[in-house]
Amino acid sequence: MSSSRAILLAHFALLGVAIIYGSSFLIAKGAMQGAVPPRAFIQFRVTGAALLFWSLSPFSGKDRFLSIPIKDRLLLAICAAFGVTTNMLFFFEGLKMTTPVNASIMMVSGPIAVLVAGAILVKERITTPKILGILMGALGAFWLIFSGAGFDISGLFESDVAKGNFFVLINASSYAVYLVLIKPLMSKYNALFVIRWVFTFGVLFVLPFGGPQLLEIDWSLWNRSIIWAVVFVVIGTTFLTYLGNIIALKTLHPATVGAYIYLQPLFASLLSLYFGGESWNIHMLIGGIAIFSGVYFVSFYGYKRKLYPLSKTSDTPTFPR
Repeated sequence: MSSSRAILLAHFALLGVAIIYGSSFLIAKGAMQGAVPPRAFIQFRVTGAALLFWSLSPFSGKDRFLSIPIKDRLLLAICAAFGVTTNMLFFFEGLKMTTPVNASIMMVSGPIAVLVAGAILVKERITTPKILGILMGALGAFWLIFSGAGFDISGLFESDVAKGNFFVLINASSYAVYLVLIKPLMSKYNALFVIRWVFTFGVLFVLPFGGPQLLEIDWSLWNRSIIWAVVFVVIGTTFLTYLGNIIALKTLHPATVGAYIYLQPLFASLLSLYFGGESWNIHMLIGGIAIFSGVYFVSFYGYKRKLYPLSKTSDTPTFPR
């Protein structure tokens, strides 16, 4: 495949990932309105995705779990705790209480959370513009949470919308820690091998939370739309999005891949406005502008495009230290 065709394919893959993620806010919330408890939904999602990733074992290289160092096995488990268990539990619990548009805006704070996690965990340098971006993003997130509580301090602990926004913020922060921790594993082993074992651990870690709710499901409420929603989240939102990002990372700079997250609120908003009957308000606009401005200072301010070569042993680009 020519380089231009590979680049075009990578961009189409990322566009598909953004559309799937943007759609999932509305589709998943609709399925959780009584038919599927949030933690049971997570168990379906993680277990289904794990089985699909195991089906790709012939394409995941020669790495074997018991043959890798114990510290890497432990790191896989830790990545599952942050990137699957905590991440998904707080996202679905939060989405049940907040709105799809609010949730998608809060998710855009992800790049800021990655920067903070990198500074804490691997001592990455934070510049003045990035500090400004962190503060602006935090202000935007707080505004969404506080406005969801009706600008009442006591409402921060009582309002479902405020709690939902806060839970989605924890979700984004947890996923940021996962991205920082998973980076050395992705450069060391086959990406499909890493993801397969992250989700395998995830199935075990989610089971104490999702297992009991599986027994609470009222199967009589399940109709064709609920079934398709669960299938969409398992295959689309989880399995295909991970594959899409892997395809993109083989060709594009990670900054380009990360930039596509900013399309999620657009797609989530358009779908929610058209299908979900949701409407924008001034508080969403203020919070969204603050978060997007913060992300700009963290991700793009002063950034000069460079092409970094791929390492000889990995599909992951190598970066100057």
